[in-house]
Amino acid sequence: MPAKPLLYDWLQRTIREQGGSGTAIVYRDTYLSWRGLAHRADRRAQELSAMGLGPGDWIGVMLGNVPELVILALAASKLGAVLVPLDPTTASRELDQILEVAPLRVLVTRPHGGDTPTPAPISPLRTDGRKGAARIQPEGRRRLQGTLLNLHLYRRRPAELPEAARADVVLFADMGGDPRGLVRSTATLSAIAETLVPAISLTGEDHVLAAAPLFHSFGFDYALLAPLRAGATLQLEDELSTKRLTKLLRDDRIDVFPGNPLLFGTLAREVAVKPIAADNPRFISSGSPLPAAVAEAFRSRYRVALRSAYHTTENGPLCLEWTGDHPTTVGKPLPGVELRHSDTAADAPTSEPRPLWVRAPGTAVAAIPELCLPARDGRVPIGACDPDGWFRTGDLGRFDAHGNLELSGREDDLVKIEGKRVALGEVAGCLEAFPRVREAEAELRHDDAGQPLLVARVVASGCRPEELIDHCARNLPPHKVPRQIELAQP
Repeated sequence: MPAKPLLYDWLQRTIREQGGSGTAIVYRDTYLSWRGLAHRADRRAQELSAMGLGPGDWIGVMLGNVPELVILALAASKLGAVLVPLDPTTASRELDQILEVAPLRVLVTRPHGGDTPTPAPISPLRTDGRKGAARIQPEGRRRLQGTLLNLHLYRRRPAELPEAARADVVLFADMGGDPRGLVRSTATLSAIAETLVPAISLTGEDHVLAAAPLFHSFGFDYALLAPLRAGATLQLEDELSTKRLTKLLRDDRIDVFPGNPLLFGTLAREVAVKPIAADNPRFISSGSPLPAAVAEAFRSRYRVALRSAYHTTENGPLCLEWTGDHPTTVGKPLPGVELRHSDTAADAPTSEPRPLWVRAPGTAVAAIPELCLPARDGRVPIGACDPDGWFRTGDLGRFDAHGNLELSGREDDLVKIEGKRVALGEVAGCLEAFPRVREAEAELRHDDAGQPLLVARVVASGCRPEELIDHCARNLPPHKVPRQIELAQP
């Protein structure tokens, strides 16, 4: 059954309710009205339809935060196709793995994006037993009309999913070594938007600074999905430079600004800034716990209280600390979200860190490929649901005296770096594959500004830290390479 064009319907609703002359997108010197955005989305949908794309076809978009990503998202929605936003910095090996499991009919990239001189093998360091495989090659290439962007065309069959798990959007994330696609349906997308819009008081009068990557679930939800639903103006930014962002905050009206602690920590260190002029600024931090020093420094510099959020790739928005008075917590569950701070419903509440379980309307309906997670000791594995629909997040948390949730680590060895998940065991395993290394252990540290630092402690003889870092760089994606090696003699 064809998908309901949810995002495209929101666009048409905004034009009917607000008129088509209001500003929909700002990108550098480019301004698009709502009517102009609809016109471009219609033309792009017509172009894709002429290539034979239609309901159920998967359209990969490997772009940054640029207007064409939004236009293609709306075009895919109009066609009833499946939008698959991908990181434009995706390495060849990761793209091979995505193409192996995602039946893309089209992949849109920047010039030369997605190209490799020869088929690239999948890393031999895989732990799932599969052999290395050559890239699935496109059957043709062409230019996207009116742009320098490339279209890679594939002859692929649509994914076979149950009707209840029909895909509208698929977001890829690294799930402990291999990329997995989290499937979101029309109902899931609608539920996330209907939760976020009132939660952050988003209206058609607001201007949203979309600097958080739109190919990540947090950026997609807070900086694209909710603004489209509310008819808010999107100010797209794909250059995360301090100079550029401080200029936008100083000179432009920014009402809503989703980001992570590292970004806000970097901005908080700037001296030549002035308070934000917006009447009701909502700057939202997620991705890792917000250090108190960052929250205090940002509030001192910009006169804005940061609001912390709890958001996961699998479940979407879960909690929000709305007041800004307790930024090191993630506040209380959003409407419609149930949160359990124990392994069973019968466990008594406690202030000690305990596993977090959720039931949320934004939970992904399926995974590509299907997750086959082993149960241990009869317990539901991390990343799966129990028979009552409670999802085991793998996060640990506790409640403070005000009832706000404090995140305090993970049950497993997954951490987030640059918005991407890293399995510390994978990094350690890579190091232990190097000759003369007897033992390795990786951990994530943060400085006072919230800067994440992947550090490896290695027991080895006769090798230098530079050799080990070079070895990791050859076998792991850049965000998984340790930034510091601490050597110890056996």
